[in-house]
Amino acid sequence: MMYESLAYKTSNEMMFGKTVHPLHCGHDLVLGGGLVFPEVNFTLPVMQVDQKSLPKILKQYEEMVSMVLNRLVILDVPGAVIEFEHAPQMTEHLEIGAEVTAQTKQLMDDYYKKHGLKTALRATICDIREKERPPKMRTGEAVKTVFESFRVNAQNGADMLSIESTGGKEVSDRALMEANLPGLLLALGILAPRDMHFLWREICNIAQDEKVVAAGDSACAFANTAMVLADQKFIPNVLAAIVRAMSAVRSLVAFEEGAVGPSKDCAYEGPVIKAITGYPISMEGKSSACAHFSHMGNIAMAVTDLWSNESVQNVKLLSGFAPEVFTEVLSYDCRLMNEAVVEGDENTIKKLLVKSDEYKSVHALMVSPESSYKIAKAIVGANSDFERTRQAGIIACEIMKTAFEEKKIILSEREIVYLNRFEDEFQTYSNEESVLRVALPDFEELFLASEYGL
Repeated sequence: MMYESLAYKTSNEMMFGKTVHPLHCGHDLVLGGGLVFPEVNFTLPVMQVDQKSLPKILKQYEEMVSMVLNRLVILDVPGAVIEFEHAPQMTEHLEIGAEVTAQTKQLMDDYYKKHGLKTALRATICDIREKERPPKMRTGEAVKTVFESFRVNAQNGADMLSIESTGGKEVSDRALMEANLPGLLLALGILAPRDMHFLWREICNIAQDEKVVAAGDSACAFANTAMVLADQKFIPNVLAAIVRAMSAVRSLVAFEEGAVGPSKDCAYEGPVIKAITGYPISMEGKSSACAHFSHMGNIAMAVTDLWSNESVQNVKLLSGFAPEVFTEVLSYDCRLMNEAVVEGDENTIKKLLVKSDEYKSVHALMVSPESSYKIAKAIVGANSDFERTRQAGIIACEIMKTAFEEKKIILSEREIVYLNRFEDEFQTYSNEESVLRVALPDFEELFLASEYGL
């Protein structure tokens, strides 16, 4: 199924905590039904992760999950999602991930029975296919392990299945550093969508078999990488913003194969996904500074349904251990948004969240509800994954150029030169044939064409 229309008539209709298609999952949790819930993510302190360390790993997760659930009860939070994001070893060694999932789910069951705490568990499997270069995306042993990990974690209590997949990253990484638009069109317009169709068709089949939710993916490996590189002055900011828009297409594929949300927290393309599908999304911003920096601290909240801290290690802070600290931070963020809904002031809060960030950087500009809606409209107006990716990039250029011409945003002379260049190149590389003709000689040694069905 390919989306041909949007779920909302205007970007103004998009709101935090509300979706066209609310999702019921876990212990009586309804996502997108009128409330925003915390999505709490945490990870181990620096320690060995292997089969011999499993008892210590389970002890760490027991402590973290118990602290988080207890803090949720103390603060009378109406519900929450806990995300268990695999380290590579937890996917490679199936029993590690499965046992942590089972133990976490049992603790959540106990708190539901004792306190009525509504929760759901997201398991995010690690895309270990990229460890081998060039990666075997369809035929290697790692592929079998990834799919088996999805199944085993679903069988052991995961309510939702996600992954931060990396198909096309082997080309994108170098293309970014070279500011090579044909290379990025190859990575994001040709390779990544092909991998997403392959990957998510099977994930959705597993979710259906195991009666759990196929949630969503993230373009973190592409767009967030680009944002960090831009911050470090390795690439132009305008290129990172263009990649942000382009990468929404490959993430949308998960939903076209059957995913129903919530999208991943680090997927800042979430508002585009929500505009098209009407399914719930998860976002992160100021309260995920424990994991990474961004330019979208407030604006990311504007239309979210889950509010995440990204991840934090189990380390001691002055008040307590970091996972429970960030549970509290997220809970108060969500309380403010939910109270705004109760008071009928959600439009005011949304406006201020957007206004505080929108024109401070091209990164924030690209994830505003209005820009996301324009990108979404451009995507559904095209009829192939490649053309959708190209059109998303073109509209991103238009959004930035308009904001600059209206003196709403500041761009250096260097950034303008790059922006003009990319606009011209989108017209030059107007189809897959032209991209393959130019990009293949430069990038073909980085990937295995047969692993993408080429």
